[in-house]
Amino acid sequence: MSYRLNYLEELEAEAVYVLREAFAQFQHPCILFSGGKDSIVVTHLAAKAFAPGPIPFSLLHIDTGHNFPETLQFRDELAERLNVRLVVGKVEDSIQRQTALEENGPNANRNRAQSITLLESMESFGFDAAIGGGRRDEEKARAKERFFSHRDAFGQWDPKNQGPEIWHLYNGRLNQGEQFRVFPISNWTELDVWEYIQKENILLPSLYFAHQRPCVKRKESILAQSSYLVPHDTDELLDLTVRFRTIGDMTISGAMISTASTVADIITELKEMNQSERGSRADDFRSESSMEDRKKEGYF
Repeated sequence: MSYRLNYLEELEAEAVYVLREAFAQFQHPCILFSGGKDSIVVTHLAAKAFAPGPIPFSLLHIDTGHNFPETLQFRDELAERLNVRLVVGKVEDSIQRQTALEENGPNANRNRAQSITLLESMESFGFDAAIGGGRRDEEKARAKERFFSHRDAFGQWDPKNQGPEIWHLYNGRLNQGEQFRVFPISNWTELDVWEYIQKENILLPSLYFAHQRPCVKRKESILAQSSYLVPHDTDELLDLTVRFRTIGDMTISGAMISTASTVADIITELKEMNQSERGSRADDFRSESSMEDRKKEGYF
């Protein structure tokens, strides 16, 4: 009797294949771990891909110094639970070395500086490929990526220099000093990720679920109140029940008003929404090409 994979099983099988290809083709790949749901799902997939053995990749976290405490606690607990090596590149160290600049002004954040710290960390730890949770539905620049996405000797991305990937053949050949980014869940959507989280009962940081916290309403965004935010004259300080769709630097990760307290609630909520996942991220309002500009500079 034949068995046909359902949609989520097909996505899982594709991701597992890409992860195994990354392990086979690169000398020292890592998982770029943000503590967000997509990188958590990629780590979960890596555990399944190489079971019953251990995950053969280190987790590389680029710490802006402005992270949610909940994210850092979850990151450390996950690495310990999976017995996987965790290495951390700190934006603060890049600033102290003067290889990255601290932004000033009311909209200052360290998101752009992450590119420098990522490239420095890749070189310092000897990683030749970084595996991450980028998805093509996140943002238009993401849709130009391949599963194996080439970076030149300066760590930069050229959208016109991405090889074809026909018949599931991935070319990881690189010259000295070059790198790759690998995107196993490139064909997944945000809803696919949440349905997979539900199916696999994957643990997530509490930030993803509705909770009450002090917030700052700033133009189109609702931000978590923190000492990292430079105050605006127009800021509104409010206590709100919110959750986060993406998790990163506290200065740019926009919250949404929500009462969704379970994965099932979030799935129902997503099916009724018409705003993109990154629609509340403050850094994406800088320009229409902000993501693509950062990727060309070395951003993941």
